[in-house]
Amino acid sequence: MGEAPGEFVRTANRKDFAIAPPDGTICDRVVAAGGAVHAVGKIGDIFAMKSITDVSKGKDDMALFDHLLEWTQKAAPGDLVFANFIEFDSLWGHRRNVSGYARALETFDARLPELTRRLRKGDLLIITADHGNDPTWPGTDHTRERVPVLVTGPDIGEQALGIVPFTAVADMAASHLGIA
Repeated sequence: MGEAPGEFVRTANRKDFAIAPPDGTICDRVVAAGGAVHAVGKIGDIFAMKSITDVSKGKDDMALFDHLLEWTQKAAPGDLVFANFIEFDSLWGHRRNVSGYARALETFDARLPELTRRLRKGDLLIITADHGNDPTWPGTDHTRERVPVLVTGPDIGEQALGIVPFTAVADMAASHLGIA
């Protein structure tokens, strides 16, 4: 919605038309092993609902955070809670809104202890991003800086993994869940 460059706004009517991923995603493997995949945000759209047990959406990232907190308590052992906080990308990163991006990070960071306090023995929390999106870079495309991979859980403490391939993140989650 909008009339001129710089005025366009993504509305709640947005539709993602994802192609179903090939067999063998981590979601497929969780479900095949008897677990559930609880999608928060647009994860269901990204995976075209393939091997997604249920979806929780919200009007903004903090509503999604509330859903993530809820699923952290409700998920059974062997389940995967998979969240995507889209506003970092769509509202702040692509729009190159530095102050909005900073506020969103501060809000997320301030709420993160609520999540880590809810982690139970055997839980693993992995926080990362699917791509960089430097809000100070010119243009509206994704940017190429590396993204952090932060890991925590009652059994492992806090860790920053450094530079790892994205496949290593999936391998870590699969290993934790006891699936291939």
